[in-house]
Amino acid sequence: MNVDRVILASPRGFCAGVEKAIKALAWMVRVFEPPVYCYHEIVHNKQVVRRFQSLGVVFVDDVNQVPPGAPLVLSAHGTAPHVVEQARRYVNVVVDAVCPLVTKVHHEVKVRASKGYQIIYIGHSGHEEAVGTMAVAPDAVHLVNSAEDVDKVAASIGASTPVALLAQTTLSHNEWSGIVTHAMDVFPDAWMPDRSDLCFATTNRQAALRTLVGKCNAVIVIGSPNSSNTTALVRVAESAGCKRVIRIDDPDALPCDLEGTIGLTAGASAPEYLVEQVIAKLSPANGVVEESITDETEYFPPPPELRELLRHIGATVHIGLGIPPKPAITSRTATFEGSDQTTGMSTHGTIDDRHTDASRVLDEIIS
Repeated sequence: MNVDRVILASPRGFCAGVEKAIKALAWMVRVFEPPVYCYHEIVHNKQVVRRFQSLGVVFVDDVNQVPPGAPLVLSAHGTAPHVVEQARRYVNVVVDAVCPLVTKVHHEVKVRASKGYQIIYIGHSGHEEAVGTMAVAPDAVHLVNSAEDVDKVAASIGASTPVALLAQTTLSHNEWSGIVTHAMDVFPDAWMPDRSDLCFATTNRQAALRTLVGKCNAVIVIGSPNSSNTTALVRVAESAGCKRVIRIDDPDALPCDLEGTIGLTAGASAPEYLVEQVIAKLSPANGVVEESITDETEYFPPPPELRELLRHIGATVHIGLGIPPKPAITSRTATFEGSDQTTGMSTHGTIDDRHTDASRVLDEIIS
């Protein structure tokens, strides 16, 4: 490779919802003996999933696969209400790591359906977030992915039916805007939320990428193919005119013929250590320039079930990785050994979760 410079997009990588989910599962790995179970992939990133699998996490697509007494975490993408109910009925410990932005859409679906609305939901068929959202009111939700789909819905429900327009949070603005414009032409009185359903982090990452595309010979997007926001970043770079856009899961997938100026970003479920590894492999002769469009300060606290669990354990935890040390005794309700009076950790068993970086937790969790 003959890379001159890397332009690094900011924001990139983990969003607040992913931070919340990964730290929640990391806590569960340390609190409980393996295996810890997770309903669906905790986030859509192969590297993250493999790292948790190496720690004894088992990812399942059916809560019936969870043995009695085993702990269960529900993924960041949101879970169908009947699955949540089933899990809480039959599993002893359930922690729901759903992103609050997805919860917001679930609430909108529930409220609008209860008021007699038919809901046009813009999303990707088969995506866990779309599946979970549609299950909130299956008789009222119509999944669309094009203007033609909207026309088919109109023909089936009639133009006079009250309609609400909602969306999968991880869509690109381009995917969403054209369909919404057409839907509003067909249903001019359609209800929409005051604040867009599109995730602010997804939108920020796309905007940051657009600022650097015109300066680059190629753009690299780090993330897995089943990550909706990652594939949206690829489409954003292509639509902005970049002639070479490369999506990779890890540095080993980098092509050997890259040269000139390379733009670099990462999907919202890709850890920062992968960005660092990619930069090291690119080894730009004239270094790295970071271009930032905004600072993200949003923070989502740990799931309430996890906070309650840790409160009952009453552990004094170590600040090192933002997760408690291994239990002093082998038990599913263990007490913890040791404390650290010099790191800023509360002696009452709490942790400064807001300032604990999930990418660092993930990078060091197996050490």
